[in-house]
Amino acid sequence: MRKDYLFTPGPTPIPPAVAAALARPIIHHRTPGYRALFSQVTSDLKTVFQTKHPLFTFTASGTGAMESAVVNLLSPDDGAIVVNSGKFGERWLKLCQRYGVQVVECSVPYGQTVDPETIREALHGNRSTPKHTTPKRITAVFTTLCETSTGVVHDIRAIGELVHASDAVLVVDAISGLGADELKTDAWHCDVVIAGSQKGLMLPPGLAFVSVSPKAWKVTEHVRTPRYYFDWHAYQRALAEEDTPFTPAIGLVVALAEALRLLQAEGWAHVLERHARLAKATREAVTALGLQLFAERPSNAVTAICVPTGVEGKKIVSRLRDVYGVTIAGGQGELDGKIIRLAHLGYMERFDALVAIAALEMVLGELGFPIARGKGVAEAERHLIEGHA
Repeated sequence: MRKDYLFTPGPTPIPPAVAAALARPIIHHRTPGYRALFSQVTSDLKTVFQTKHPLFTFTASGTGAMESAVVNLLSPDDGAIVVNSGKFGERWLKLCQRYGVQVVECSVPYGQTVDPETIREALHGNRSTPKHTTPKRITAVFTTLCETSTGVVHDIRAIGELVHASDAVLVVDAISGLGADELKTDAWHCDVVIAGSQKGLMLPPGLAFVSVSPKAWKVTEHVRTPRYYFDWHAYQRALAEEDTPFTPAIGLVVALAEALRLLQAEGWAHVLERHARLAKATREAVTALGLQLFAERPSNAVTAICVPTGVEGKKIVSRLRDVYGVTIAGGQGELDGKIIRLAHLGYMERFDALVAIAALEMVLGELGFPIARGKGVAEAERHLIEGHA
């Protein structure tokens, strides 16, 4: 008999109550009942985002919502600052370039967090684009909350303060970080925040969300970039009728209502504290095993671990999955085979963390890494017991 465990930073495990909601009979979306459900879901999501401003729901992956931000905020030849610290910062860069935006790239070595001062310099025109030209005006600053590919969390609060003092708007990809790393959308002056369903919200992939501040909304009124499906103005008009402009993923929205109910029952402060506790236990366990953490400012969503010398990183991932039924993530791009990523995101509790650490110990030992079996588990237990004292 085999039982599978999922420790990737998306998709994440689904609670039984949410899985049961996915199995309910389909309902029609242009009905009073669905509109009431959708209205409640939107209101509950605002609590998660910590915003009072409009929040749109798309039937799309998180990347769809990212593209919607680019096409609604920027015209060709507009200027944008992009924080590129990994594969998802790089995605912001590629999206902007695809639409003809002049990009000022704040490139950060993988594993490191962005220094807000570099963004201040870019806003003041002291950093050039790859073509050595500086846009006349910066319209938007794009960054990630958690750079999922490296396990780094950026200081969004500090970035928000300095962008707020400018004419630019701040756009945050919080797809993997929402629910694990603290993010106060309105209080931290985040003009646009993007999230997806398959991370901290404990659903399958298929829904993406965007919150939009008044400052960002004003910017959209002058944008010339063509758009249809992702036109925020269409979603705003439909939202006034408790609706969406196009057919929604009805089953996912029904299940989202159940996931939000579970998160509300736990309490949002407790949700964040749980992720912080699991992340700390994982990091301390990994360090106790003689492994090195990759991120200088680690996220509470995922722990990135350097593959030790003499061990093949891809074999760690494949053996965990194929032999023990434990699925973790490897490195992406230039980090392929160099790091492994162990998530503690969404429907996770203390015994999940212990399973992950125990499995990692077993596989590292089998692959020849000198390890004191049980040392990481014991260290994780110590922190998890302290967390419940």
